This record gives sequence, C-alpha cells and structure tokens, in this order.
Amino acid sequence: MSPESSQSPQKTRPPLHGVTVLEIGVFIAGPFATTQLADLGARVIKIETPGVGDTVRSSAPFIAGESSTFMRMNRNKESIELDLKSPAGRAAFLTLLKSADVLVENLRPGSLRKMGLGYEDLREEFPALVYASVSGWGQDGPLAPQPGLDIMAQARSGLMSITGFPDAPPAKVGVPICDLTTALYTAMAILAALYERRDSGLGQYLDVSLFESAVSLGVWEVGSWFATGAVGRPNGSAHQALAPYQAVRAADGYVTIGANTDSTWKRFCSAFDLADLAGDPRFATSPLRMENRPELIALIEERFAAHTIADVVAELERVGVPVAPINDYSQVFTDEHLHARGFFWNSEHPTAGTVEQVGNPMRFSRSEVVRSHPAPPLGADTERVLAEVSGARVDGDTQEGQQS
Repeated sequence: MSPESSQSPQKTRPPLHGVTVLEIGVFIAGPFATTQLADLGARVIKIETPGVGDTVRSSAPFIAGESSTFMRMNRNKESIELDLKSPAGRAAFLTLLKSADVLVENLRPGSLRKMGLGYEDLREEFPALVYASVSGWGQDGPLAPQPGLDIMAQARSGLMSITGFPDAPPAKVGVPICDLTTALYTAMAILAALYERRDSGLGQYLDVSLFESAVSLGVWEVGSWFATGAVGRPNGSAHQALAPYQAVRAADGYVTIGANTDSTWKRFCSAFDLADLAGDPRFATSPLRMENRPELIALIEERFAAHTIADVVAELERVGVPVAPINDYSQVFTDEHLHARGFFWNSEHPTAGTVEQVGNPMRFSRSEVVRSHPAPPLGADTERVLAEVSGARVDGDTQEGQQS
C-alpha cells in the first residue's frame, strides 16, 4: 500500500482542513485549481448555473448520463445551483461568503463586477477574503476583454512556435498545458495569500492569466533570447540545448534517452556497441554533441536498429542512463509502477457507480490527501449547503459570464 493511502497512526488530517473555498468556475483552469485545494482538504463549494452547470458537464464520454471527465476533474467538491443575478441568489452568495476563506472565479473579466460582486465590491465587508480571478489575458491590458482559451494562450505565448517538428504545421501541446499550469499557479498563489493572511489578517486579490502562465514556461527560450537574441524553434522531441536527449528509433519503435551530462554520456557509451562514440572528437563535449546532434542521433539509431525497445530500456537502465518507452494512455493507466504506489483510487457516484480516479501527485509523510468522492450531480448539495448557512433554498435562471 502506498504511503498516501496508508491508514497508519502517523497520518493527520488534510493540510487545508478548515479552509472553505467558493468556486464560480467552468471548463478547466478555475475548477482544476480548486480540485487541488479540495484534494488537500479544503471544503470546495462549486456554484453552478441553475439547470445548466459547468460546461464540462456536457462533455463526452458519459457514464450513466454523467460526464466522465467532469466527475474526475471536479472530485471532492460540493455542487450548488445559484443564480447570482437574482436577489435571492445574491443574498445566499453573500451569506456563503461570511464563512468562506477563498473565492475562485474564471468568468470573463468584469462579469462579477457587473453584478456588484467584484473584489472591490466585497473587500470592505469581507476583508479576510482571498479572491482569485483566472482569465485568458489578465484583468487589464489591451487583450483583457478578449475571450481566451488554452490554444490561444499556447499560440500567443510562443509555446506553439517551439512544439512539433521543423517545417511542419503548427502543433499544440497534447494536453491543455496553459489551463493546467494556470490552475497550479492559482492554487499556489492562494496558499501564499492564506499564509500571508496569518500575519496581516487580510485577504487580497489574485490575478492569474493563461497567457502569462504560458510565457513563464519558456525557461530555455528566455535564456537564449536575452543572452543572444536567438529565437526558439521546434525541435520535435529533441532538447533545446542538450544531446542526446530525445526520442530515438529502435527496432520496433521509439524510446527516449537522456544522456545529457558527461557522466551519463560515458555510461551510455558503455552500453551495447557504442564504445567508439566515447572517443569520437565530434562528441567529446556537451556543446560538441549538441553541435553535431544530427550525426550523433543517426549513429545511435544505426546501432539501436538491432535492438527492441525492451532491450534498449533494460540495457540503459542497467548502466544507469535515464531511459523510458513512449507509452500510450492504455499503458499509463495500467502501469505497474503507478499501481504499486497506489496512485489510482476508486470513488462512488450515486448514478455512475464506481469511478476510478487518477491520484494527486502530492504526497505527505503525515498529512492525508483527500480521496472522497467524484464530482456530484448538478446541484446535489444545494439544499443542504444553503440550509446550513441560512435555511434558504434558492432557484434561478442564469449566471452571467464566460470562461476565460
């Protein structure tokens, strides 16, 4: 059993036990941020449009009418339906804020301000509130009013200009990397603001954008540009500055190798029949290996042509060189290592039944990470939550705003 799932006496309550988060979010960036907080023990109350809910609820595939993606991406939360444009809905929302520590929203910038629920509208009455706004381009600046989705952020940030192969059509990163990175930055900013609040007693406003989050990922590109003016270009699977560090062809497919330091390069050359490469002056140093990468990779693939992926992985593991096969997701979700560490876990949904969850990568030696339930049906907790705070039940129509 993995340490994360252990019920040993050393385990304590989750790190964010006692923190209450209100989420007004759709799609990925805002909801994925609050899922991190929920996994860490925060109580997350997801406020959804009556009768409609988060757009991801309508995303296939479905299990017993419930979106498979939504049930996993919004786990460990409560769902209430609230029309923030109605007087009753607004009143209930303000009552919820009295016991909330954090508000996370990722509507179009200005949507909540138009309803009188922007940070400046709330800060006097709720001075300790940490209010996080997630958007495509930020809350100000020329692009702020524009809708911003992950692919637009990938495009403007430069990520798409370095993804894929040279002379090929533009390609985006396979996962919504801007949404997900923004979500993680948002969760980190919230934790920092809560930590600071312990001293000041005050909350603050957080403005996190997909665009800036994506630009922050260009660590090698910023180094090149500000040092030499060189502009990054797509390199397929190859590294921007190190070699050999990429996918190479074996007899039955591709395998990734990372002989990117002098010591790993020497160990790499001790494998198979590669010893002559160690003495080749073209590859004597890391800069030379990078300069002569096309010739180097051609030689490596020539030697690997007689070996299967399994052979290459076994031999390079033996000599201590970083190596990995390129798995598809059927292999990932059945991976022996992940199952041995208890990374996957099962949760029960009232209509969809057993829902297998992907674990949270954060592991604590003493604190538990929450493994409770998949995302609930739309509005499943409305009556209970509103009764808890005010004894009211609120029904309504629509909620203004659009995800950014």
